[in-house]
Parts: sequence; structure tokens; C-alpha cells
Amino acid sequence: MKLTSKELRNKWIKFFKDRGHTPISSASLIPENDPTVLFTTAGMHPLVPYLLGQPHPGGKRLCDTQKCVRTGDIDEVGDASHCTFFEMLGNWSLGDYFKDEMVPWSYEFLTEELKLDPERLAVTVFEGDKDCPRDEHTAELWEKCGIKKENIFYLGKKHNWWGPAGQTGPCGSDTEMFYDTGKPKCCETCSPACDCGKYVEIWNDVFMQFNKNADGSFSPLAQKNVDTGMGLERALMNVQGLKSVYDTDVFVPIVKKIEQLSGASVTDENAVKAIRVVADHIRTSTFIIGDERGVTPSNVDQGYILRRLLRRAIRFGSSIGLKTGDYAQISDVVVEIYADAYPELAASRDKIAHEINEEQARFERTLENGMKEFEKLCKFLQTDVIPGKSAFRLYDTYGFPLEMTVELAKEKGFKVDIDGFNARFEEHRNLSHAGAEQRFKGGLADTGELTARLHTATHLMHQALKQVLDDPTVNQRGSNITPERLRFDFSFGRAMTPEEVKAVEDRVNDAIKADVEIVCEEMTVEDAKAQGAVGLFTSKYGEKVKVYTMGKYSKEICGGPHASRTGELGHFKIVKEQSSSAGVRRIKAVLE
Repeated sequence: MKLTSKELRNKWIKFFKDRGHTPISSASLIPENDPTVLFTTAGMHPLVPYLLGQPHPGGKRLCDTQKCVRTGDIDEVGDASHCTFFEMLGNWSLGDYFKDEMVPWSYEFLTEELKLDPERLAVTVFEGDKDCPRDEHTAELWEKCGIKKENIFYLGKKHNWWGPAGQTGPCGSDTEMFYDTGKPKCCETCSPACDCGKYVEIWNDVFMQFNKNADGSFSPLAQKNVDTGMGLERALMNVQGLKSVYDTDVFVPIVKKIEQLSGASVTDENAVKAIRVVADHIRTSTFIIGDERGVTPSNVDQGYILRRLLRRAIRFGSSIGLKTGDYAQISDVVVEIYADAYPELAASRDKIAHEINEEQARFERTLENGMKEFEKLCKFLQTDVIPGKSAFRLYDTYGFPLEMTVELAKEKGFKVDIDGFNARFEEHRNLSHAGAEQRFKGGLADTGELTARLHTATHLMHQALKQVLDDPTVNQRGSNITPERLRFDFSFGRAMTPEEVKAVEDRVNDAIKADVEIVCEEMTVEDAKAQGAVGLFTSKYGEKVKVYTMGKYSKEICGGPHASRTGELGHFKIVKEQSSSAGVRRIKAVLE
């Protein structure tokens, strides 16, 4: 079946719209007010407050196509199915329908809408443990639909439990759907749990019944939810009978542009991984920079991930002959492919090209300095082995991949202590993970009183910044809230003066002293605009949003949570104002 990406998006939305679902717009790739993750990693991520019980303006049944970024499998990019950016087709029941409706709908969509062969479908269900019983009911529903008993597999939490998106939040057992590629079984116990390539995952239905708490325990949710996710690229690959996601229509023009610019070809097994890595990483970088809350390369948080992706793309690209300026041209093809589905990319086309070119220039200067460091290292070596710690410093500080250091060393008659490098690399990764867990403690589900107050203060500060700085380009670029403090990134080209910082503090504290009621109203995006509300106007025409009004002090589109009156906030104080990245400032503030 020849199905394009656009047709699949439209087919998905129509199928669920016909079953009472409200289509909603993709949220930003940069999560708002969530300290647990750097990027939106799944369609459910922006919906956590509603999965926990808040009413959604669109009702109890929703569907969408969500932009997502995951970098956990970055080393696997280049194989048939792994990407760092992907589109997640999703539908939700917020305390409405559950397994009895969702399983038959899943079977119907796969076999009737996508025309997949039911004989080649395999599914997995949760085998049960101390937190949640064995899911016999879902297995029975699949069998009733027509899935053969031998194609229903029971697996544990590693495979059939989803969530939370961060450290805490909604989660539950799931059922995953796979397509049999026709490859022979790798062993007698071969199942969708194998990585042998026989089974490719298409879709995942999550039955959310629990909230994971900060101490690792699970408590029942106030409402049972359904959260499903189908990766658009993998679904296209399966429906079209293709060998990889890079053969689908969202990648083919990108790959062809890389081949044209480099002279390399995907028919060359020595070049195929490099071409795919460049295609994937430039696509992801284009979406991160071009997002409504787009970031630029830096050494912290999302900017660091973006820098890593771009530099990795440049490293792989240089091995196949890509040159200065080529990566921005590749990015332009990405914009063309997605301009209709994600118009924010077309609006940011020049900015995307500029940032990619700038980062390439910075990286080339870094590599030049790294070469000087390498020459100095070789000059003073007492043995013919470059120590692992030195090889890791070249990697960590100057962006030298290990294989590059090994090649350069070989040219000079040296070897590299690869085991020592790997030990340092593992130590660094463990420290990074530990730091991330500490930095991102808390979670989206943390909608306690302190978090709600700080979120409210963020709105007041946003408006105060616009008034004090009197610059139309001042807009929110990121927000991160823990129960202890708020962190707010905004577009502005210089450091604030002490007088400006004080003026913003005073305006926020004036709003707190006024003790006005915080009113939430549901309205269309058009009405919100007409009333002068601040926010990202990315929702579709006629789509309803929540608007929070705080007297004359703030009117902003937001999902929550908030205090009920400004007087509950206490005293607002800015503790730091600093640069976040080029053209973006960062404020950290507390309530005393």
C-alpha cells in the first residue's frame, strides 16, 4: 500500500475524529515548566495535568500528531528504525473509554485502514508483578479480534509498562503491536522482545492506572486513562514494505540532497551510516531550532543536546565529503518537507540556517584547537601509547571521536589506550546520569502548592519583563519549575541592568499585594488573541485553550497549575539574571 506521511497523518486524525475525539495541535518540543526532561518525548507528555484529572478544553477524547525528540538511542541511529526526532500519532481517553474500546479500534486501524496482514501481526501484554496483575483481559480482547494465540506474548515491566515520562507521573501496563518482517526466528524463544529484527514495533496502547511517586511507589490514579502512540516513520516503513525509515517520504529528499552535495551514495555500505546520521541529526536540529520555543546551540540543557547533534552530524558528514554550508542546505530540504504540517519551521527558515552555519564554524575552530592539542600531546609522550584519559580529553573538550584519535595516532606510529578511554567515558556517563537525576528530580506530576505559586509568579514576571524592557521581541523561550525556584528563559539581546531587575521585581510584588483573583476561562485561540492574551498561538483554528487572567497584571494561555489569588504568592525575588544562549537571557527567582 503506497501511503504518504501526509495521508497517514490525515487518516489517523479522521479515524479518531469519527469516534468522538477532538484533534489538538502538537505541543512545543521544549516542555513548559517541567524539570524532569529536556524535550517532549511522547505525545502524552504535554497532557500530564489532564491525565491527572484536570479538565481539558477539548473534552475527554483527544487525538494529535506530536513532535518528539529522544536521544537515548543516539548510537543506534543509522540502522533501519532509530531516529532522534520522530512524529508520534496519539489518541487519549481522559477517564472515558478503556481496554474494551481501544483494543478493537487498534486492530481495525491496523487491518482496515492500513491494510496490514492480520496473520503478520503480533502483540505483547503485561505478564504481571506486585504492582499490577497479569493482563489476561487484553489478551482475550486481541484473540477475539483475530490475533492468533501463538502471536500473543506476555512480557514484564521492561517491555510492557510505560511511563512516567520523567521521574514521576502517570504510568501503567501497555500492549504493544508488532509486524512480522518475515525473517526467520533467531531462536526457539524468539519474540517481540528480541532485537533480532524479526518483529518491528508499530503501535503502543498504554492503560494508565497509576501515578509513580518520588519514592518509587505507585498509587492509583483518580481516573483510568488510555494513551496510545504510533511512530509515523516506522508505521510508514511497515505499511509500504520498506527496509528502513530512511526509505520513507519524510527522509528520501533529505538523503538525496546529502548524496548530491557529498557525492556519496546509500548503495555504498561504507557511506550509508554517515548519510543516515546526517539526515537524522539535521532533521532533529532543524525542529529544535525552528520550534516555537526554539533553542540555539549552547553548553547547557537543550542547547547542549542540539550542539551534540549538530557536531555529530558534521563529524559524520565530513567523512563523506560534506563541506561548509552544506548542512544548512540539507536543513532547507527538511523545512520544505514539513512546512505544511509544521509552519513554524518555514517561519524560522533563515534563523535555522544561520544557527547551523554558526555552529559549524565554531566546531571547526574547536577541531583546529584540538589538532594543536593533539600535536602537543604526541610531542611530549614518553611511550608509544596515548593514555585513555588524554584520548577522552580530546573527545570531551575538543570533539574528537575516538576513531579519529586512533587514526591520527596510527599516522604518527602511536597506539591509543582504548580500554582507558572507555573507562573514562563510562565514568563520565555515570556522573552525567546521576547529575541529571538530581537536576530533574520532582516531575510534571508535582502540582503542589509551591509549584503552583511559582508557576503563577512566572506569568506575572513574563508580563513585567515585557513592560519594563519595552521590547516587542521579549518572549518566553523556556520555563523550568521545581518546588524551590522558577527558571525562565526569554528572548532579549543584552544583560538586564540592576534597575531593570528591580523594576520587574517591584511590578510582580505590586500584583501580589493587589491580591486579585486568578480566573481561568476556556476560549478559542482567536478570542484569546483578540483579548491580548500572551502565549504560543500554534493551535489550529477554532481549537479551545485555557486562558488565565490576573486582573490587569497578566493574561496568558496556559494549562496550569496556578494559585487561586495572587496574594497567596508571598514575596517575589530574582536571585540571578544571566545569559542562556545567544539572544536568550535566563532568570532564576524564588518566592519568600
